[in-house]
Parts: sequence; C-alpha cells; structure tokens
Amino acid sequence: MSRNICTFLAMALPLLAFALAPNAAKAQNFTGNYPVFETQVKGGIAGNIKGANQNYCLVLTDDGAFGRPHSGTATLEGFNGGSLTGGEFYVIGNNILVNFVVGSTTGEASALVIFAPANASNGAIGTGILGLTGGVPSTGLATVGAKNGC
Repeated sequence: MSRNICTFLAMALPLLAFALAPNAAKAQNFTGNYPVFETQVKGGIAGNIKGANQNYCLVLTDDGAFGRPHSGTATLEGFNGGSLTGGEFYVIGNNILVNFVVGSTTGEASALVIFAPANASNGAIGTGILGLTGGVPSTGLATVGAKNGC
C-alpha cells in the first residue's frame, strides 16, 4: 500500500508543479498602433500605373467585438490626408484581415484591405498586402512595423 502511495506521489508532484508554474506563452492582444509603409504600388486594371510609396498608421482596438477572440475596430491614419475610420479587423489562424469601406467622389463604394501574417502570442503583424478595390484598383506591399510605433 505504501509503495502505491509513493508511486502516486512521485507522479503527482511533477504534474502539480507543472500545472502551477506561470505560463510564458500567454496570448497578447493587438490593441495599439502600427506603422504601415506601402511600397511597390501598382494601379489600374492592367497594373500598369506606378503608384507612390505611402506611410500610414493603423490603429486597432482588440476587444473581440466581431465574433473572434482577436477582432475589433480599425482606423487608418494618413489616408488621403486624413483618417479612414469605421474599419474592422479579424485574426484568423496566423493571419490578420483589416477591411475599410472607402467612399469616392463619384458615389461608388470601394474597399481598402490589408492582409498579413499575424502572431497572437506577441501581438506582431508581418509584411503583407494592401489593396484598394473599386474605381482604379491598386495593390502594394504593406510592411507593418512594431506595435505602438506610430
């Protein structure tokens, strides 16, 4: 009987120590601001219009408001000399999707989308693609900087 108790304790103590140890891999959130540098911009249906490099500041509020643990509202500062508000973002797997509806002077609705790799364990966003649809579509490489770097 005492042999069984000793065996049980020998197995239970390491498991208990592991269970009570602090977890270093705790997930972070994406709330904050991220500098976005858009390069290699090409526009037009055929992609033959070279665009200028652009700097933006992407502001995210990660509150789970859109049905995923990492989702919420987004603002893109520096877009056409102002701020693009009313956006939303979703982290799905190891990717982030940021979406904005963009109005135009002709009344047609366009969309601006940022799609990039994301790391929920440290709240980092990698280099991805920024696309503007509708009107004269354009795409570019979106290099996203460090969190709270704007």
